[in-house]
Amino acid sequence: MSPIDPKKFEANCTATIIGSLPYTDPQQACSAVLRYLPEIPVWPQLPKRSYLENMYVQFSQGFPGVVVDEEAQRIYVKRSQDLSQPLAKLYEAYLAKDLNTFAIGSEYAAGLHTFLSLKLDSPLAVKGQITGPVSWALTVADEERRPILYDETLSDALACLLRLKAAWQERQLKALCPTTIMFVDEPSMSAFGSAYVSISRERVIKLLDEVFGGLEGLKGVHCCGNTDWPVLLATSADIVSPDVYNYIASMSFYPAEVKTFLDRGGIIAWGIVPNEEPALRGETVPSLRERLEEAMSPLSHKGIPFRHLIRRSLVTPSCGLSGLPAEAAERALELLAELSRDLKKRYLKD
Repeated sequence: MSPIDPKKFEANCTATIIGSLPYTDPQQACSAVLRYLPEIPVWPQLPKRSYLENMYVQFSQGFPGVVVDEEAQRIYVKRSQDLSQPLAKLYEAYLAKDLNTFAIGSEYAAGLHTFLSLKLDSPLAVKGQITGPVSWALTVADEERRPILYDETLSDALACLLRLKAAWQERQLKALCPTTIMFVDEPSMSAFGSAYVSISRERVIKLLDEVFGGLEGLKGVHCCGNTDWPVLLATSADIVSPDVYNYIASMSFYPAEVKTFLDRGGIIAWGIVPNEEPALRGETVPSLRERLEEAMSPLSHKGIPFRHLIRRSLVTPSCGLSGLPAEAAERALELLAELSRDLKKRYLKD
């Protein structure tokens, strides 16, 4: 199947989410997804269900030397052992495009496997997600607590593993809907350029594009903090996903880069619904719409037509919703769905 042309995808402020929800029952989580996100449903990550659904553990199966200690809730890479055979097995699967050897098990992603059993009502697209190579490699360390990001052999291997897992996931999702969206979640990119993260722009782009390279559907990258967005805009991503609720000027500093991105068919998934309970209590659809318009306004004043921005936009929460109580998470989903309907009715009637 040929890759999806992002220019032909009608985003039109449709709602979706980053991925995580606070439930422990995957059926309950999937029911909430279908209720509020029928146009772009997403399989739910459930970190409260099990440590195996922690975003760094969830995609770790098969990584050379990885150790998951559920009792201590710790994941690390044991580099003191001989990793030559596990690395060879990984690269053999990578070169053969063998997606099944490193499939994501149901014990690591109950929400995914439940979601795959659903009957969907002709959605616009279905969405999946995977932890990004920069964040994974910066968070997961060896026995001496040195992040594997700084071991080029292991970080390159990680990007290959995540490419296989993302491609396997995409293939499963295509059975539900021919149009897929796969987000690569990179929370650690908010520290890019600081003294805490020593990695070049070129290396970031290389690692992300390695993961994206295995995908045929739409590819997105999410960062829930301030970051150097031109770096992520320069990858092969079709969608960028900023948190504009907490960082309202995220995109406005880079009008030229955003325009180039949109001109090549790019889409912005605006993280406009807060994922914290106190903020949720104070927001309404009109207040969120005004905040989104405020985030878009500097770009429209710099030569990007507002209507074009609206058409090339999705709306999402600012980040995952797993940190909320279930009632608050449903309130966030309700606000998100209502905001999407409001924006479509207000700006896309014709």
